[in-house]
Amino acid sequence: MNEPFLLSSLGEGEWARVAGLQARGPMRRRLLDIGLTEGTPVRCLLHSPFGDPAAYEIRGAVFALRREDSQNVLLSQEGGGTP
Repeated sequence: MNEPFLLSSLGEGEWARVAGLQARGPMRRRLLDIGLTEGTPVRCLLHSPFGDPAAYEIRGAVFALRREDSQNVLLSQEGGGTP
């Protein structure tokens, strides 16, 4: 079985799929609203020079997330690769 890992650890150009969210309350709602639902492919486009924030492609849109927020998203390489 594939171990889940954090969105914040996804390298530039890498794809993975959302395995779940650890966030609660308003942050969970925000992550769901931008499309981070289970099974959604996510690609890291780039990290800022100091690593925070990072830009991610989610369902054809580009979002910047702070490391603090991206650590609430669990990913899986199963079914990863390109969408």
